Amino acid sequence: MSEETNGAAGREKPRLQRYYEGTVRARLQEQFGFRTPMQVPKLEKITINVGLGEASKNPKLLEGVVSEIGAITGQKPVVTKAKKAISNFGLRENAPVGVTVTLRRDRMWEFLDRFINVAMPRIRDFRGVPTRSFDGRGNYTMGVKEQLIFPEIDYDKVEKIHGMDITFVSSTTRDDEALALLRELGMPFRGEQPLVVNA
Repeated sequence: MSEETNGAAGREKPRLQRYYEGTVRARLQEQFGFRTPMQVPKLEKITINVGLGEASKNPKLLEGVVSEIGAITGQKPVVTKAKKAISNFGLRENAPVGVTVTLRRDRMWEFLDRFINVAMPRIRDFRGVPTRSFDGRGNYTMGVKEQLIFPEIDYDKVEKIHGMDITFVSSTTRDDEALALLRELGMPFRGEQPLVVNA
């Protein structure tokens, strides 16, 4: 099977995955002095979380967010529920409190490509993402203020504008390696000229 194909059906790999395998891996291996390509950090998964405090009182809102996140990611999200009751917030145990989805393999690469090249340029007054949002273990989390930056969202059908947290989980435990990985994949970090990915 050639490098260009993926899986039993012989589908072509996502563009950004081909770019990682053909260009990024070698650059990172040289930059950090890894002995083998197996040591080079890679992206393992992307998780998207939407917190909805009012979801238990507004089922229509929850339905809308499930539908929106499904459209954005191409995957059915999971409704997260409260582990325990919190009376101050009027929250019952097992009440819906948000929506989450975990993307791997093709869907992960395709989402990242669209996010960087289509959605981010639609953010108002965008000046890049901060480099300080790593967790000390090679994972990067950023907040998006509104779902409308994604072209899959139909403004007229939006029940409520909401944000989301997006976490990029890498195979490395070092933030500097994860930063280099995301930078090479085209993540537009603040104060840097974004790379143009040609694959």
